[in-house]
Amino acid sequence: MVFSSTIFLFGFLPAVILIYYAQQVLCRKKLRNAVLLICSYLFYLYGAAGFVLILIGATLADYGIGLLIERDGRRKRLWLALALLFNIGLLAYFKYTNFFVGELNLIFTQFGLTRIEWQNVILPIGISFFTFKKISYAMDVYQGKVRAQKNFIDFALYVAIFPQLIAGPIMRYHAVRSQLQERRESWQRFHEGVIRFCWGLAKKVMIADACGRIADYAFTLDPTLLDTKTAWLGAVAYTLQIYFDFSAYSDMAIGLGLLFGFEFPENFKRPYSAVSVTDFWRRWHITLGRWFRDYLYIPLGGNQKGTGRTNLNLGLVFILCGLWHGANWTFVIWGVYHGVILIIERISGLRKLPAVKFQALRRAVTLLLVILGWVVFRSADIFQAIDYLSRMFSITDLPVSYEITQVLNYRSVLLLITALTVFFMPREFSGVQFILDQKGPVPLFTGMLLILVLLPYCAALIMGGSHSPFIYYRF
Repeated sequence: MVFSSTIFLFGFLPAVILIYYAQQVLCRKKLRNAVLLICSYLFYLYGAAGFVLILIGATLADYGIGLLIERDGRRKRLWLALALLFNIGLLAYFKYTNFFVGELNLIFTQFGLTRIEWQNVILPIGISFFTFKKISYAMDVYQGKVRAQKNFIDFALYVAIFPQLIAGPIMRYHAVRSQLQERRESWQRFHEGVIRFCWGLAKKVMIADACGRIADYAFTLDPTLLDTKTAWLGAVAYTLQIYFDFSAYSDMAIGLGLLFGFEFPENFKRPYSAVSVTDFWRRWHITLGRWFRDYLYIPLGGNQKGTGRTNLNLGLVFILCGLWHGANWTFVIWGVYHGVILIIERISGLRKLPAVKFQALRRAVTLLLVILGWVVFRSADIFQAIDYLSRMFSITDLPVSYEITQVLNYRSVLLLITALTVFFMPREFSGVQFILDQKGPVPLFTGMLLILVLLPYCAALIMGGSHSPFIYYRF
């Protein structure tokens, strides 16, 4: 089920809110976690009916292993290894088997060997996100940061809570443990949640999808018809699309969490205002970056074992970060690309320059490097990435095709220009936080605008079919 869909907006979400707060009155909050868990499984059942039993079974397994890690101190390393093997194995089977079998078949074909007969495995939506949550739980229990959760319903809700089940933010157990039992719902949080959700919905349906149509045109255009201006237009449009699409999901997830008393971590902090690629990764998909730092980079030794080992650790982390996004060589190359830049910034000392020094130039260079990386990320394969990048830097000027004039209508151009302002905003500015922090009539007026104008407008666009699934649903 997609947040930006009629069944979610007008069916599922109102029903969940009604049932959740009705049980607050009838049962004095005793069943609130059970209600949310059942609703979360129904949410997943709607979009991935064939995999809900895998989600429940994997949750049961990690619940039991967590108890064993805590209770069997002498063999807790063995139980942790089992948890890692189970979760990584499950993720690898569903996400990477098709890729590796395909690569083996290419090699076998070149050497005249018999190909492997294989029926493609279907990827369960959200598996990368809830797998990382379960791994972090096992690691936190092993390291003694938290006690193992005795209540299965609370643990299952941590794994499967529907606002961030499919595409994050990646919520770690030690950060949410107290909220599972002690959170407080309030009208203030509910109001902030509604504003945050509507803000994200508008970003997704209006801006991200408009940029996406332009990017889709450019990246699916016949290479012989792709000239310099169209190639750059498509690259910039995709750069804007992936930010507004993914940050919109995070806004909506955070807003939905507030409706039920949860405070989820922020996932974006104006990433396109970064003054280095190192700074970019402190601002982009923050929860993923912190996960890799705490559960891979630091256990590998971090920056405590010399320059060579530090660079090796960084490179490995970003190769795996790229691979985490999908089973395609383009994702691996994208990860290597960012890893190499980070290593160069670390060796050269650029990452330590004060943010105010040459800020405009550094922001522009960083943005250019990020855009080039997104071209590789968006391309279907390595050959398209190379061809697309070459078109961006070889000066050609072809007549504007009829198809692109249809994509670049007045509405999409206006929304693209609106999206472009994100490149020039102050580094610490947050639109939704600015609204919520204001006193007096400003937040009331803005809230009314979001709820009474933009929400119905977005709903009309959704019912008209002019929306697409979130990009990170694939990961």
